[in-house]
Amino acid sequence: MSESTSGHTVAVIAFEGISPFHLSVPCMVFGDDMARLGGPRYELLVCGERPGLTATMSGFSIDVPHGLSALERADTVIVPAWGHPDERPSEALLQALRAAHERGARVVGLCLGAFVLAEAGLLDGRAASTHWVWAEDFARKYPKVKLDQKVLYVDDGDILTSAGTAAAIDCCLHLLRCDHGADVANRVARRMVVAPHRDGGQAQYIEQPLPKAGSGDPLDSVLAWAQAHLDQPLCLDKLAARAAMSRRNFTRRFKARTGATVAQWLLNHRLAAAQRLLETSDQAIDRVAELAGFGSTVSLRQQFTAAFSLSPAAYRKQFRPK
Repeated sequence: MSESTSGHTVAVIAFEGISPFHLSVPCMVFGDDMARLGGPRYELLVCGERPGLTATMSGFSIDVPHGLSALERADTVIVPAWGHPDERPSEALLQALRAAHERGARVVGLCLGAFVLAEAGLLDGRAASTHWVWAEDFARKYPKVKLDQKVLYVDDGDILTSAGTAAAIDCCLHLLRCDHGADVANRVARRMVVAPHRDGGQAQYIEQPLPKAGSGDPLDSVLAWAQAHLDQPLCLDKLAARAAMSRRNFTRRFKARTGATVAQWLLNHRLAAAQRLLETSDQAIDRVAELAGFGSTVSLRQQFTAAFSLSPAAYRKQFRPK
């Protein structure tokens, strides 16, 4: 998608008994309020099987302005957390989702919304994620789906699924990042007061909180220092020494704190730094490699292409503001 923010329609499904909080997650990321705060502008449509007043699980009703026919012009269709995994969606909703996917729309199931996509048959033979509490039920009910219980969200191209509430925010920010680049997604994340930095695997690039300033924890201080010195040679031994911890103790605490190994964490933050530099600066590619700590243009190109399926030069061309 180009930097122009017009022309992309996001349809969010509302239903009887929906959680207002879960409904608000995609509305916050893709709605007009975020656009007024400096984010991109999407056309956001809240849709339901029956337009009009719809009861929520919180004891009040919301006005759903659009019916399922609105999905026919949506570029992205999002199903927030479904009410209960054992509650089968209506055939009308399932057919609308199938039709949207068949014509090329991006389809997203947040949290238990993955159950709806699976019931529609959209996840057969594909990787997916859902809330860990219901993961075993999901795997039993949909054996054809390649469920990954360890990640916060799965981007399988034209279909995305996420785990619980916070992961739904991560997944929506990831969509924004795919559409408009890291700099825009990070600005929106800061407006929402959530973490813009990500840790985890390359295919499932997972958001993790930033270290808390002034927490007094030496590990948090080391994480903050490392993020500010990515251009330097960093390794496990150097970071453990800075934290005044043994290698073994530092490794254990680091994994518990970040969910990643030191090598994974450094690579992901260096990739994020490279993204920001490619989007927001005129630095040459070899200088970007140096500033982000990759050491060489070849190393940057190899790691960047493996993570994002784009070379650094192609990424800059796609995401640099016009």
